[in-house]
Amino acid sequence: MIGKLKVHLPGGVQDYLPDECYNKRKVEEKIRNFFFLSGYDEVETPILEYFDVFAGIKTSIDQENMFKLIDPEGRILVLRPDITMPIARMVGTKLKDCALPIRLSYLGNVYQYGEIQICKQREVAQAGIELLGVDSAEADAEVIAMAIQMFLNLGLKEFQIDIGQVEFFKAIIKEAVLSDENTEEVHRLIDQKDMLSLERLLKELPISEDVRNLLYKLPQLYGDSSVLNEAMEISRNAEARAAVENIQQVYRILKGYGFQNYISFDLGMVQSFDFYTGIIFRGLTRDLGYPICGGGRYDMLVSEYGCDLPATGFAVGIKRLLIAMEQQGCLEEIPRIDVLLTFTEEDRGKAYRVLQQLKNEGKRVEMFLPLKSAVEPMTYARQKGITQIINISGSGIKKYNVD
Repeated sequence: MIGKLKVHLPGGVQDYLPDECYNKRKVEEKIRNFFFLSGYDEVETPILEYFDVFAGIKTSIDQENMFKLIDPEGRILVLRPDITMPIARMVGTKLKDCALPIRLSYLGNVYQYGEIQICKQREVAQAGIELLGVDSAEADAEVIAMAIQMFLNLGLKEFQIDIGQVEFFKAIIKEAVLSDENTEEVHRLIDQKDMLSLERLLKELPISEDVRNLLYKLPQLYGDSSVLNEAMEISRNAEARAAVENIQQVYRILKGYGFQNYISFDLGMVQSFDFYTGIIFRGLTRDLGYPICGGGRYDMLVSEYGCDLPATGFAVGIKRLLIAMEQQGCLEEIPRIDVLLTFTEEDRGKAYRVLQQLKNEGKRVEMFLPLKSAVEPMTYARQKGITQIINISGSGIKKYNVD
């Protein structure tokens, strides 16, 4: 069995070949630079963390799906399944005295063990930002605007950001006074927009007709800004109205930035409602059947690590982003080698100096290494798509174009 696996990869991971790796690095560098120029300082957390960093925090991450290890002292370690929580740990223990707001960015891999589906990876490259210390519509709008501008900078045009508000769902479900089990089931069906099962369940629950109609209406509150007016009209309590007003405030700011054409609203988007505490959002493209980014407000998380700070942020999956960019023609071909350098044994030192000079000019250069098969430089250059050969010899420097 070991011999058979020697040439295979585990499920959910991949090799990046030269063209793929080139575009991955280019995209990551563009994202990194954009975050930096926007005032977000990059941080890095270790891939290995104690299990306790993630234990007891209600998120979409199933603790059973974490890669776990045992250290020599018997303590449980995990390969980090998320980067937001380690950053919250970092802020709560090492950055709590910094001037507010704190703007941080990251780029790294996370690991989760689960079923392998389309683009469902076990090793996931992510980039993201966290904005900590400010609880305001302006902060929520900044994070969403960062996601939109990032996509535009990368050349994406056909995308949209769905915005929701988990407090709207919480305000409605509070009126229903349901058990935790029933609340979770209603939440799941609303999030999946399973209208048939939701209708069947709501008929069985001991709730008023008004609340039943509200919960059934929730997955249908999806679309343009008129959805917010409808949500305000049917809101039965101050908490629900405050949640809608919060989205309206965020939308006004984003509209002022000129981003209204990229925004839609989904008040039935209620994933991880125990983790998020306000605005939530996800980024979608037309041809991809799953989100390429997601985020929102999580004001209770940092307090788990000793510092009470409101926070909001988002993460983008690099692999999913690359697929979306490929579908929209935004990726580049890896630049080919510009020059093949050939030389005589006596002029090796001179050839090396020419090599460095050409690289300083921004050219990609290879030194020709003779093979046992005795491939001629011109043949090799054609095979590699190299357009010029420079030969260094005692008689001088000669240039040849490769036809």
